[in-house]
Amino acid sequence: MRLTLGPLQYFWPREQVFAFYRAAAAWPVDVIYLGETVCSKRCELRTRDWIALAEELAGSGREIVLSTLALLEAESELASLMRFVNNGQFRVEANDMSAVQLLRERGLPFIGGPTLNVYNHATLRLLREDGLQRLVLGVEQGRPLIEEFRASGEPLPELEIAAWGRLPLAYSARCFTARALDLAKDDCGFRCLEYPDGLPLASREGIPFLNINGIQVQTSGRCDLGPELDGLRDTGIDLLRLYPQAEGTADVVARFRDAIESGIPPARAGEENGYWHGTAGMQCVTSM
Repeated sequence: MRLTLGPLQYFWPREQVFAFYRAAAAWPVDVIYLGETVCSKRCELRTRDWIALAEELAGSGREIVLSTLALLEAESELASLMRFVNNGQFRVEANDMSAVQLLRERGLPFIGGPTLNVYNHATLRLLREDGLQRLVLGVEQGRPLIEEFRASGEPLPELEIAAWGRLPLAYSARCFTARALDLAKDDCGFRCLEYPDGLPLASREGIPFLNINGIQVQTSGRCDLGPELDGLRDTGIDLLRLYPQAEGTADVVARFRDAIESGIPPARAGEENGYWHGTAGMQCVTSM
């Protein structure tokens, strides 16, 4: 099994982003995904900066992938997508169907991101015909769907699953962070910079419920599939995705790498794993 560093979901200052990825180049990961997948207003790094960073990290021996926005709303965002598609060097993680269309038209192989909504083997077959080589499973897609894919008898691409981090649940044209701070989306002041791991949201009873991240809503707790390592391997998962967080990402990578090399699943460190077991994502299933 291989480890991947998923695209950065949060809005960090420019120098923090560069420092993070230059450090990550020495971590025991096999794939690094780069790009803004949440909000194009997060412009500390422009498209050309992401591509330049990809070129810099390519010398580390890791596979570098450029990840696209999950929700396109403007012509400028389409132009940025075109630059990613036409980069000429790196594979692209397509996070919406406009990216798939552009990649298909150019005959370019691609990686299907977790927001493509692939729920059956017929859809997967069509995407494979379009050039899909790897599928990052949707956050709620666990063992039952993979078993359905395999039962179909259709050839499967590489399968990647989010194994660590807060999972992206939904995207909206509305900015949840701006709304929570009583700001207009177009005049948000880039306040996401103040929440490097998102803005926690609790119920009226004070129970942690969700995490707000700009136009994205995430799980409150961190998904942790480390203890499910044996089941992931037996089901045919090829890659484990670890989402970056403001602190401790290097330790998370080391924990998963040690588990893969030793074959011994680690003790649980995150709070959620329900989706893998086909139940509510916020649950923590200890045995099943």
